[in-house]
Amino acid sequence: MNQLGPKKNKYNKILLMYSGGLDTSCMIKWLQDKYSSEVYTFTADLGQEFVDPSRFEEIEEKAYNLGVKKHYTIDLKEKFVCDYLFPTIKANGLYQGIYPLSTAVGRPLIAIEAIKIARQEKIEAIAHGCTGKGNDQIRFNVTMRAYAPNIEILQPIIEWNMGRDEEIKYAQLHEIPIQKQNKKYSVDENLFGRSVECDVLEYPEIEPPEDCYSWTVSPENAPDNPEYIQIHFEKGMPIQLNDKSLNCVDLIRELHNIGCKHGIGRVNHMEDRAIGLKSREIYEIPAALILIKAHKDLEKFVCTKHENSFKTIVDQRWTELAYEGLWVDPLRDALEAFINVINEKVTGEVKVKLFKGSASVVSRESPYGLYDINLATYDTKSTFNQKLSYGFIPIWGLQSEIGFQVRNTAKSITGSTNNDQMEEVIKYETKKE
Repeated sequence: MNQLGPKKNKYNKILLMYSGGLDTSCMIKWLQDKYSSEVYTFTADLGQEFVDPSRFEEIEEKAYNLGVKKHYTIDLKEKFVCDYLFPTIKANGLYQGIYPLSTAVGRPLIAIEAIKIARQEKIEAIAHGCTGKGNDQIRFNVTMRAYAPNIEILQPIIEWNMGRDEEIKYAQLHEIPIQKQNKKYSVDENLFGRSVECDVLEYPEIEPPEDCYSWTVSPENAPDNPEYIQIHFEKGMPIQLNDKSLNCVDLIRELHNIGCKHGIGRVNHMEDRAIGLKSREIYEIPAALILIKAHKDLEKFVCTKHENSFKTIVDQRWTELAYEGLWVDPLRDALEAFINVINEKVTGEVKVKLFKGSASVVSRESPYGLYDINLATYDTKSTFNQKLSYGFIPIWGLQSEIGFQVRNTAKSITGSTNNDQMEEVIKYETKKE
């Protein structure tokens, strides 16, 4: 186990972003010993208390037992949903088409709140529990440097260079309590999802064991009968579930409970991290998956072909910026302006069928829908003038047809393709030698 080295008195006060888990619990003692500083701790409530509502009280008690000067627990659920999750839904934010940014979009919010506490308490440095291999260090550091360039950022995990097995020994040595589930996996949770790493999950050739899932039932054990739910969107934001108006936090919680019951949202994903590594990630994202699927379907229904095509590009770039820790980049604001304009008309109802791990949109309706049954129907009453196709098709395919014909004419003249010609030249030069 690495030694701390000589003590430094560089900081009078350090604020630690504290989850109550193994890494950050070890960090309290490590920071106290290394810097002889007063350690303050901050835990953000982003709705991660699904399993045990008393969790935040336990985290606070644990922090004080480990000798912190002051602990902050701040309820950020409503702000998280309104300012971070709703923009993610509007952007159909699925990184690489799979991951709904549940952890990623929470990090800028936590970083901004940490800066507020640091300024209030006149704290010189902020520490967090991110490794040098992940994305969260980028999300925290870039946001904090943008908001408070004079506050230093500490990453103890990089400095002490302990593996998870060494951390457990360190915790035992300093009598730091270790939660049973933290002995095996590293877990992050909030309203929008749960991510799981470490242990056997680091081997992508092995199927994830059932014990890595905590929220959802396995699809095999989900109810044998499907459940239908109806979500009402207003300007891209979900505001009603099954005709019942709910505040933003309660709506996501209710969807979470329904989705978990049907085994919705289990993701086994080979992910490209911003740092350049590939990582096997396990997610449970029941509410996120349902909402993004429903929103994307309704948005497609009310937008033109050209809007849908271009928004796919905008959504992807917005998602990449959020995932890669560049929430503060001006480009995100610019992309979001376009996203918000599109979502002005994303209003209507979407019905989703939940059944044994799948969430399928089965119907949608909106006052802004572009579908016209009088045009689309194959009945004789259709108002669409099919004779227009006589003129449209030749114009639509004109350049493609000409390009095809010119290419084939060139081939017939030369008698070979460009590759064939190159091979003949090589053979000729070889004979000359």
